[in-house]
Amino acid sequence: MNREEGWELLCEYTQTEALRRHAVSVETVMRAEARQHGGDENTWGLVGLLHDFDYEMFPDEHPMKGRTILEERGVPDEIVYAIQCHADFTGYERRSKMDQMIFAVDELTGFVIACTLVRPTKSLSELDAKSVRKKLKDKSFARSVIRDDIWNGAAQLEVDFDEHVGFVIEALKPVAGEIGLNP
Repeated sequence: MNREEGWELLCEYTQTEALRRHAVSVETVMRAEARQHGGDENTWGLVGLLHDFDYEMFPDEHPMKGRTILEERGVPDEIVYAIQCHADFTGYERRSKMDQMIFAVDELTGFVIACTLVRPTKSLSELDAKSVRKKLKDKSFARSVIRDDIWNGAAQLEVDFDEHVGFVIEALKPVAGEIGLNP
């Protein structure tokens, strides 16, 4: 599967712009992480792009329904497996760096974007790890974000939390306009 086919699949199942922007943002961070860790950019990118493709149509069966759809379409097993790894409740063991990374960047990417959107300039350039950390402590801010996933994702990668957040911020800058932000 190439990126164009992945985008078509995403659009077939995901109608809202917000969820499509989330997919692009996670895809972008996953591609940057692939470059950083010697992974295949297309594979890692597709994991990011498609990790929530089934959520809008099948929220109660996500991501298991997506697994079935992807398998029926012949999507490579490593992509299907990694997508299952982005949610703790599936019980999938994160075996590869890609499996760990989708878990570590999914919630964090959404949270970084939320932190940026409440800034007057909506600019990623004005956001830093300290600001993100402060917002994480505010339970009323971006309530739907699973904060434990953000902390646990960085811990499973065994990376410095602030460096991890900084990497996500920098990775998003090239697509800032596409995801509704300023660079």
